[in-house]
Amino acid sequence: MRGDPMRPVRPVAVLGGVRIPFCRQNTAYADVGNLGMSVRTLGALVERFGLHGQQLGEVAMGAVIKHSNDWNLGREAALSSGLSPLTPGITLQRACGTSLDSIITVANKIATGQIESGIGGGSDSTSDVPIVYGKSLRRRLLAAAAAKAPRDKLAAFKGFALRELRPEFPGVAEPRTGKSMGEHCEDMAKEWNISRDSQDEWALSSHRKLAAAYERGFFDDLVVSFRGVSRDNNLRADSTLEKLASLKPAFDRSSGRGTLTAANSTPLTDGASACLLGSEEWAQKHGHEVLCHLRDAQTAAVDFVHGEGLLMAPTIAVPEMLRRNGLALQDFDFYEIHEAFAAQVLCTLRAWESEEYCRHRLGREAPLGRIDPARINPNGSSLATGHPFAATGARIVASAARELKARGGGRCLVSICTAGGMGVVAILER
Repeated sequence: MRGDPMRPVRPVAVLGGVRIPFCRQNTAYADVGNLGMSVRTLGALVERFGLHGQQLGEVAMGAVIKHSNDWNLGREAALSSGLSPLTPGITLQRACGTSLDSIITVANKIATGQIESGIGGGSDSTSDVPIVYGKSLRRRLLAAAAAKAPRDKLAAFKGFALRELRPEFPGVAEPRTGKSMGEHCEDMAKEWNISRDSQDEWALSSHRKLAAAYERGFFDDLVVSFRGVSRDNNLRADSTLEKLASLKPAFDRSSGRGTLTAANSTPLTDGASACLLGSEEWAQKHGHEVLCHLRDAQTAAVDFVHGEGLLMAPTIAVPEMLRRNGLALQDFDFYEIHEAFAAQVLCTLRAWESEEYCRHRLGREAPLGRIDPARINPNGSSLATGHPFAATGARIVASAARELKARGGGRCLVSICTAGGMGVVAILER
């Protein structure tokens, strides 16, 4: 959080967060949509922190897949949340990093003194997706709507063919390569020699850690029930390595070398999450405990079109942020690394340990080094919770802040890869 000499940077406090349980596509939230999930989440946050009728400086929400009537999700959700209608809202999008970016946006405004408090979060539904018709039919409909006379309206449909009724669905492929994120990650797994066994073991560990966290009450004040669901319905507490090993590859089905499966990849998921941030003065005035501070953040991008791994941008962003803060990779008590795929996490860790990669790509004389896997995602992560694209960042920040409180202090590194070959990372401290 940087500023100019005329306006000193203030510490930014993370005061807590709330999310609804994440649910697999076309299950509990199939008919809810982004606004409904966002309203439930923001309303629960307002209730938890006693914010009814209060005017905050900003509500920044995000969504990756949204309808045109979701045009300003942040503002519309804020208006239905119980906050003062004088609270402004904005909607952002950076694929899987969206709600971490929303939090950073609010934090920067607090740090520079523009506002005293705000909410950052996001929502995504892959069940309620916008389905549109092709350009030809859209042009006809617009021409008919603009025409005055009935004959001119009919003329707009001259030459109409039934094939124009074929709908267009939102795509999950990278526009510049035509390959899905899973296909890109398969390429990464092959490049870095990530085995199927190691991916399955990582996925199983994520489920076991999430289940254990629920059992010990870690999520009691983080997750609010919705639509009769109280836990993430992607969680498979009874899964085994044998069950995971029985699954067939999900993306590379023909080469005989595919290693990514439905179990070691995140499923399409619906959900929403949000975090409350404030200055220390605002938190003290309103009686809110400071769980931790957002110390710094960084974004980066890679040239995936010309051969770099699509999900490797956090390997670039993290060392840039560490250098600015005088920290080593090992100077953290735990790490929250978004699990888009088990292979993606393992590729990231292997890259930081690689002398060649760190020298030639990062310009470092030595590798960043190894970090203890036991310190990564101590309460499970996206492979177990699921991954509503724009909700994952706020889920991670809220969980990390709760973990820092439970530990009585420490430092956490947050790392999120995104579509489009980007990464968003941050440092949390207590």
